[in-house]
Amino acid sequence: MKKALCLLLCLAMVVSMLTACGSSSSGNKVGVSMPTKSLQRWNQDGSNMKEQLEKKGYEVDLQFADGTADNQVNQLENMISNGCKVLVIASIDGNSLGTVLATAKEKGVKVIAYDRLIMNTDAVTYYATFDNFMVGVKQGQYIEDQLGLKSNAGPFNIELIAGSPDDNNAHIFFEGAMSVLKKYIDNGTLVVKSGQTSFEQVATQDWKTDNAQSRFEALIASNYADGTQLDAVMASNDSTALGVANALANSYNGKYPILTGQDCDIANVKNMINGKQSMSIFKDTRDLAAKTTEMVDAILKGGEPPINNTTDYDNGKFIVPSYLCEPVFADVNNYEKLLVESGYYKAEELK
Repeated sequence: MKKALCLLLCLAMVVSMLTACGSSSSGNKVGVSMPTKSLQRWNQDGSNMKEQLEKKGYEVDLQFADGTADNQVNQLENMISNGCKVLVIASIDGNSLGTVLATAKEKGVKVIAYDRLIMNTDAVTYYATFDNFMVGVKQGQYIEDQLGLKSNAGPFNIELIAGSPDDNNAHIFFEGAMSVLKKYIDNGTLVVKSGQTSFEQVATQDWKTDNAQSRFEALIASNYADGTQLDAVMASNDSTALGVANALANSYNGKYPILTGQDCDIANVKNMINGKQSMSIFKDTRDLAAKTTEMVDAILKGGEPPINNTTDYDNGKFIVPSYLCEPVFADVNNYEKLLVESGYYKAEELK
């Protein structure tokens, strides 16, 4: 009897120890807030974050805000009240979260701005993103190289299409591209026939394909319907590039222009393969999710998160400590190596 009791006690102790080890991250709930399911990349970011955090043993509350800032605020309020210790937020409107994040700060909840910098609040702890200025630089350099602008070729006609004005990243992407292209516009090597060169003139509300398509169809009708050649379009991302491609298919009869993009969405990679888009910036969201997971893990274990930039990302309140992953460009010459051989996509997805 005593031996049986002793054995039961030993088993209970072992089960208790195993439970404790297996739940070393229990009680550490992480909220992940993504802006929308309507763009492929946010679905990938959300699933990557959830998968990698759960592998670390954390409970994850993943929410998509359907492109509405009020929805995102409500979801964040629920995450805070439900005990999330860290919030990872890809914001819809980087200026709309001050009040809810003030609540998070009061409760000791740490906040990581994910891919989009959250503005005008001191409640942001860290920022994890790609080098967004470099995204635009690479787009501008691609156009520069493909048109031979350094050798004084031209003039060439170009049009510009940027992202949503309420997304801080959209401004940075555009600034990066213009850091390369503006000098050629100023000296006449590049000609913007529409005259639309400021961010405000070329922005695309909510990054929506339909909005980009409508603007570009009007632009073609006003400037290129007479057969004038359009040589290049600097589109800041793939959803806007898709709108441009649709507009070109509907109403443009000239030689197909160079067309940039960003995110390597499946529809756009197919367009690259079929000659309807020239390139897209590849930002491997698996890498960003992995780095963000490292940051979350360090925060919850009382360590120091990985940071590689403490000078450039001023959100209006302070310079937010950041980690920047490096973007690369994909085109028809290297997409198989970058996207298929790396396991990002299966070959059949791109057919």
